[in-house]
Amino acid sequence: MEDLEKTPYVRPTWDEYFMEVSRTIAKRATCDRGRSGCVIARNKQILVTGYVGSPVGLPHCDEVGHLFKQVTHEDGKVTNHCVRTVHAEQNAICQAARLGIALEGSTLYCKMTPCRTCAMLIINCGIKRVVCEFKYHSGSESEEMFALAGIELDYVNHEVLQYARQQVEDNRDQGSDTCGL
Repeated sequence: MEDLEKTPYVRPTWDEYFMEVSRTIAKRATCDRGRSGCVIARNKQILVTGYVGSPVGLPHCDEVGHLFKQVTHEDGKVTNHCVRTVHAEQNAICQAARLGIALEGSTLYCKMTPCRTCAMLIINCGIKRVVCEFKYHSGSESEEMFALAGIELDYVNHEVLQYARQQVEDNRDQGSDTCGL
């Protein structure tokens, strides 16, 4: 106990604080392949949050299982994607729209590099900075779009996120992906 009293408390930075909140928000996610959360903040205030989940009133992966769709890429690679859920970033942006909250000039905090669709939404709603905990294995196109749009992109950890069941499903499904990505 004495050692704890001697260790000075270090207050988290704003980025650390909002990233920790996004991790807590992720606990509400309803797909075990992509449990992630999102926080959008401006001027040190949380504007909205979102997590991976099915559209309102529709069944969730955790209740009825995944809804997989196969995608054949230009290089011939076939991947399977769970399309039952909406991404955390998309849900946060939708929440802002429903509540009439402008996102111009805000910062978005999320688990990994947003997918291409999320990146386009982020650009169009005026978010100026994106902070990701990890890199997404297919995030290079989003990174390029953010650079062209002048959106600052920061990573807490520059490693590519390895998510639960990825390796097992990669072997079984010829390159499965995360929920909805």
